[in-house]
Amino acid sequence: MSERLQASVLLLIGDQAEITTPHRDHRDPERVPVEQLVRETGIPREELAGAELVAVVDDDGQLTRFERA
Repeated sequence: MSERLQASVLLLIGDQAEITTPHRDHRDPERVPVEQLVRETGIPREELAGAELVAVVDDDGQLTRFERA
């Protein structure tokens, strides 16, 4: 069973986006490929920084998919 979390794109560094969630704050953000976020959310790269998302988390606590909030 998957869990859905509020997530925010903190910033982009090269081809990676730093994502914060209730479990990972700005001191220890999750890194996710920008390409994955663009593909799954439809949000253009130039609009990703600061975007609010929904992260789908699997049973192992891994972020598996992203959706627009």
